[in-house]
Amino acid sequence: MTERVTALDLPPVDPLPEATQRYFDICEEKLGLVPNVLRAHAFDIAKLDAFTALYNEMMLGESGLSKLEREMIAVVVSAVNRCHYCLVAHGAAVRALSGDPVLGEQLVTNWRVADLDPRRRAMLAFAEKVTKASAEINVGDRQALRDAGFSDRDIWDIASVAGMFAMSNRVASATAMQPNREYYGMAR
Repeated sequence: MTERVTALDLPPVDPLPEATQRYFDICEEKLGLVPNVLRAHAFDIAKLDAFTALYNEMMLGESGLSKLEREMIAVVVSAVNRCHYCLVAHGAAVRALSGDPVLGEQLVTNWRVADLDPRRRAMLAFAEKVTKASAEINVGDRQALRDAGFSDRDIWDIASVAGMFAMSNRVASATAMQPNREYYGMAR
């Protein structure tokens, strides 16, 4: 782990704790890489563990939202926030999960041009509003999601994923976090 992944001088714990090394090995096995966001957090194992627990619950935990839908939210929020790291990493995930490289690029540049069903269009409009103007969300915004077929639990999950990425975007941008180069060519 000699490659610098942020603009900050925060070297990883060396050696990594056994459990952390196992987690990184699983990432390498399943993804073919250890995401730089994990490597960036590895200077403080408690922070890394907190980040991975939140991420894994929001993105992989039980939800009425599919993994693709959660990745779509991540990309739309990251586009609003202009987070280079997350646009590259989660744009690759959208391409891979959807099997559609065009969709991934449309979400990165302007989600409104994508050929989306009304349900996903409502979801992304809500995620965008959470990111831009959460204090302005009202009864009508939540009702639009219900009308599109989302449960109240789904609405919570949309808001939670959008909120988590708003935080992640800010940390990644503020530290000049660099995406893994492999993401650029994935699922194209």
